[in-house]
This record gives sequence, structure tokens and C-alpha cells, in this order.
Amino acid sequence: MSEHTSTNTQFNINDDLISLAEAAELSGMSQSHIRLLVRTGKILGKKIGRNWVTTEESLRNYLATDRRPGPKSPE
Repeated sequence: MSEHTSTNTQFNINDDLISLAEAAELSGMSQSHIRLLVRTGKILGKKIGRNWVTTEESLRNYLATDRRPGPKSPE
């Protein structure tokens, strides 16, 4: 088993990392939904030891997108 497992990571060394619990608190979503977003590549995430982290920037970029289900009408 590897020490570090990652999913869709493009972190810069200067990025401020936040836990998925902090991301859930900032977004108003559950931790399990944040984990799903990391697994599906909708937000960046990385496992460091046994903790998953993301960046506030990645979370904010996701929150700025149109997340409503169904077809999108052209504007």
C-alpha cells in the first residue's frame, strides 16, 4: 500500500490546503458529498496520510459553476 494516494491532484506548493470537513463547513454541503466531488474529479483532492485535503480555491471554483441537474438553457 502506498503512503500517499491521490485523486485528480494539481496542487501548487503554495496552495492553502483545507480538510474536507472545512470544505463542507464552507460550502454548506456534507462531508460525504465533498468526498464524492473529489472522487468524481469535480474538485481537486489529495490524500495525505489518512486525511483528505482540497483547496479553498478549488471549492470556490466548483461552487461558482451551474450545478443544477438537467439540460442547461443557452444564454
